[in-house]
Amino acid sequence: MTRPSLRLMLSIISVAALLGGCERLGIPDPSKAAAQTEAEGKAIGSACRHAGRAIEDCFTLNQSASKASVFAGWKEMNDYMAENKISEVAPLLPPPAPPAPPGTKPAKAKSSDADAQNDAKDSEDGAKNDADSAAEEETPRKRRRAKE
Repeated sequence: MTRPSLRLMLSIISVAALLGGCERLGIPDPSKAAAQTEAEGKAIGSACRHAGRAIEDCFTLNQSASKASVFAGWKEMNDYMAENKISEVAPLLPPPAPPAPPGTKPAKAKSSDADAQNDAKDSEDGAKNDADSAAEEETPRKRRRAKE
């Protein structure tokens, strides 16, 4: 082999090695990002269907997800559950409150007079509870709870 062809081969190999490491450099790949977004939407839709949520509720609770991919996942899970006679799993936690529409004002805080009255009442109740708890037998479990 001649000298120029060796240099050409080495340069081709080094360029290929550099381009192969683009993922490690943090350069985003649009096709991978789109595939991940699609997969996340399908997972959300599947989970909503398995939990027995309506598709509209799923859209409301997951506004950032693609509606098309959420629906695709919901439909796939619906078909799978019907085919295998799988029943819905009731969610143990209540659904989160839907996000407030823009332009709404947050609830007003209590007035300072009402706060002062509540603080005084709480301190009286706390003194009564302290006296009652001192009369009860102290156990290691109660000591741990008191520390928390």
